[in-house]
Amino acid sequence: MAQPIPAQLPAKTNNPVLENPVVVIGQQFIATYPVDLVIKSKWSPTEGNFGVTDVNGAVIFSIKGKFFSIHDRRILLDATGHPLVSLKQKVLSAHRRWQVFRGGDEGHDKDLVFSVRKSSFMQFKTELSVFLANNTKEEVPDFKVKGSWLETSCTIYLGDSNTIVAQMHRKETAASVFLDKDCFGVTVYPNMDYAFIVALVVILQEINADRNGED
Repeated sequence: MAQPIPAQLPAKTNNPVLENPVVVIGQQFIATYPVDLVIKSKWSPTEGNFGVTDVNGAVIFSIKGKFFSIHDRRILLDATGHPLVSLKQKVLSAHRRWQVFRGGDEGHDKDLVFSVRKSSFMQFKTELSVFLANNTKEEVPDFKVKGSWLETSCTIYLGDSNTIVAQMHRKETAASVFLDKDCFGVTVYPNMDYAFIVALVVILQEINADRNGED
């Protein structure tokens, strides 16, 4: 499996380091150092896929699936093409709920990994609540996503805290000079599952792109 290289961050940073690894999709996607990823939203023009590389261009993940279909479904694959999780929009759900299931199949309740929905019915700026599968009451989110794909800027927080676990941005990666309008950077901080973060960013794009919905 391709391993992302460490992010080139300033010597001093205000971002806290998680004491314990947070594994959502897989232990193999935990790094003890910050990781810079580059996400290209037009990886394959014929299929509309995403591609995820490190700053040197080595493929880490790919995301496949038809965009804007009736039954929205994406599959996150590792560098070898092995399906990790499938991302599905729940039909006729409030708050644009997406569910993520282990593997590349249609998804069954027993395979649910986490779900994502808008934090409130009406929003001027996107804010998403993320609930792990065992958080069935959904009273407090396990993660929060705040930001906008269109502004290529978002921050992912641990629960309802101010602890930042990842950030999407346009300029703050070592690969900035290579980024065009279809690329952006994501920095994942130590001990955070970076496959999980990629899945969240893809869902953020899908929710922001669906402008026809009223919720």
